[in-house]
Amino acid sequence: MSASEADQAVGSRLANLPITFFAVGMGMMGLTLALRAGETSFSVGHGVSVIVLVVSVGMLAAVAMGYAAKALYYPDKVTEDWHHPVKIAFFPAISISLLLLSTALMKTSPTIAEPLWLFATALQGVLALSVISAWIGHRPFQTQMMTPAWFIPAVGNVIVPLAGTRLGYFELSWLFFSGGLIFWIVLLTLVMNRLMFHDPMPGKMIPTLMILVAPPAVSFSSWLRLNGEVDAFGHLLLSAAYVFALLVTTQTAKLRKLPFALSWWALSFPIAALAIASFGYAHQASSVAHQMIGAGLLALLIAVVGLLIVRTGMAIRAGTICVPE
Repeated sequence: MSASEADQAVGSRLANLPITFFAVGMGMMGLTLALRAGETSFSVGHGVSVIVLVVSVGMLAAVAMGYAAKALYYPDKVTEDWHHPVKIAFFPAISISLLLLSTALMKTSPTIAEPLWLFATALQGVLALSVISAWIGHRPFQTQMMTPAWFIPAVGNVIVPLAGTRLGYFELSWLFFSGGLIFWIVLLTLVMNRLMFHDPMPGKMIPTLMILVAPPAVSFSSWLRLNGEVDAFGHLLLSAAYVFALLVTTQTAKLRKLPFALSWWALSFPIAALAIASFGYAHQASSVAHQMIGAGLLALLIAVVGLLIVRTGMAIRAGTICVPE
């Protein structure tokens, strides 16, 4: 292989890094926050979640350096990512990861959490508006290009209040929450239309069905922060998250037949979001049943993330991950 061919191969292998941001950032930070919610619910120390937070930050930093290298040495690949009909939706995963990190740092490092949250919120606003503008702009999108991954920008907006309300930015939190909720409803209609009335999604994108769970689950947790109590709307959001989770479980037979890909990491964050929402409801309503649901989901999340880390490591070793498409 010549030097130029090797250079092109490296650039091509970097093509999936936006998805890796989603995988590592949202998945691992989601695990951190779910562990903390479980520790709080059962009144145990936060030692485990702190360890996972440190590991998550290290993994996120490694991916960030990789993407920075890609942007520096292969800017054309970044442009290709942005113009890709599916990968473009993963760009806000960068800001979402930082929003989740700022939320995780609220108790341990509040002086770092606030400026990080402000930066991540601004970045989320820019990325969400840019992605949505691209969707409604000049580029032609076909129905089969739409997947549940399109929910990611909307999910990022409803994550903002998790730390924003604690920091006192209520108006800004309401702004992002409202925008995220509206676009979730719009995109939900479009995605369900695509899933029901058009060709099935490609095999490697089937795990992204789990993303259906994330918007209502995260919205419930944010609604608790904004509203302060569980009301009828909060019940609707949490129940919708459970309904979508049950819907996705009907597709597990298909998942077992699929080869591993980075898109499998799409399973992690929605499970974490639903576990956190369950623990939140258990605390507000003193519901032992929801506490047990949260514990069960947390156990499932730990198993899933552990398996994903092992499978990702095996794929990296075998050279079957981040390959040219």
